[in-house]
Amino acid sequence: MLVLFETAAGYAVFKLSDEKALKKVDNIWDEFNTAEKAQEKLQLVSFKKFKTTADAVEATSALTDGKINKTLKKLLKSAVEEGEELAVGDAKLGNIIKEKLSLSCVHNSSISELMRGIRSHIDDLLAEHKEEMNAMNLAVAHSLARYRVKFNPEKIDTMIVQAVSLLDDLDKELNNYVMRSREWYGWHFPELGKIVQDHQAYAKIVQSVGMRQKIAESDLSAILPEELEARVKEEAEISMGTDISDIDLIHIQGLCDQVIELSQYRAQLFDYLKNRMSALAPNLTVLLGELVGARLISHAGSLVSLAKAPASTIQILGAEKALFRALKTKKDTPKYGLIYHAQLITQAPPKLKGKMARKLAAKCSLATRIDALTDDSTSNEVGIEARAALETVLRTEQERGPKKLRTPSHKHDKYEFKSETYEYDGSADAVRSKRKKFNDDDENGHSAKRPKVEEVKDEPENEADLSSLSLEKKKKKKKDKKVKEEEEEEDDE
Repeated sequence: MLVLFETAAGYAVFKLSDEKALKKVDNIWDEFNTAEKAQEKLQLVSFKKFKTTADAVEATSALTDGKINKTLKKLLKSAVEEGEELAVGDAKLGNIIKEKLSLSCVHNSSISELMRGIRSHIDDLLAEHKEEMNAMNLAVAHSLARYRVKFNPEKIDTMIVQAVSLLDDLDKELNNYVMRSREWYGWHFPELGKIVQDHQAYAKIVQSVGMRQKIAESDLSAILPEELEARVKEEAEISMGTDISDIDLIHIQGLCDQVIELSQYRAQLFDYLKNRMSALAPNLTVLLGELVGARLISHAGSLVSLAKAPASTIQILGAEKALFRALKTKKDTPKYGLIYHAQLITQAPPKLKGKMARKLAAKCSLATRIDALTDDSTSNEVGIEARAALETVLRTEQERGPKKLRTPSHKHDKYEFKSETYEYDGSADAVRSKRKKFNDDDENGHSAKRPKVEEVKDEPENEADLSSLSLEKKKKKKKDKKVKEEEEEEDDE
């Protein structure tokens, strides 16, 4: 049995002397646990080395694609005879060799253990090619990694992340420098800051003129238009500013030099960012613009991470604090994050901003996946079509206006005058009968007084009878009192 083993330096074919050692899987490692035992069991038949690292990468990539390289074909045709079995370390490789070259290939658990033994002692088995293998291992690993990820210097999104971060830092520093220079030189010539609004033009005037007394003699036509130049010269003659020393002016002019240099560098950096974005993410650039697209990539970490995110995440990317605050307080979640600064959303009316943000995020999700995962990175046709579709949607929504609530219309029958007339029948009226009173009440509604009936009893014979009689009288009097009170109340009513 022959054994095919792949290395970074080339392909090796070994001859297995004792095939009986493969019958027991558990004992195979004991047969190859030392280099001497491995050399006894295996003999090198042929070794076909790669000429360059590019050949090694090409051979490996061909196998992953289900193809056999020319180097491997020549080796197998010369080393393997018909009817002889070939042990391979991968079942897929065995199937490819069987289909292409009609050779019987073997792969099972015993072969896997055999490959493990060969791998542990490959330096001793290929002692003649040891130096080539050590040199090729690292080179092939790096080359293969670059090939697997399809390495392209134009597709490095790290440069975009760094460039847009530096651009934001430059804007902050420029604002600080400009504010400081205007405030500093404003003590000497305060009217200049109100007339000249452009920061770079202001710095150039301060750098070229210096003291305000020299403005009348200097030529500012290269910096300002004629109207502004005449106005600046007029204000310089009647300025209310204080005088400054030459040392103060030197430091102010040095600060203005920094402002001019930083402004020029910022313009160069922005051009660099535009070129990078058009090369890395052309479809995303068409939809959002260079700055917004670069900020989204920077916030996500990379273009691939942004491509993995769904449209709902892209829509609120950059508004995480507002999102979690809304979820915590159980209020409305934000409708947009960094995507709000895109032109399609800023030009939309306030009522349509949320809808446009949702549609634009969906298109951006598709555009980033095309930019990140397709080989054709230069075409921006998908982005142009998506932008045109969004612009038509925005135009139609603006023309249509707000939607009207559709309420069902209630149709009433027409009123018809009737010719027949009816008179009121008074005999059909009935008087409401009063409630019947109790029998004891008289006709006027007053209750009839009940006559008192005195009962004559026999006189008591002893003191005990007298006391009981007096108690009964008292009780009777109380009862009569209550009855009188009740009767009076009824009369009052």
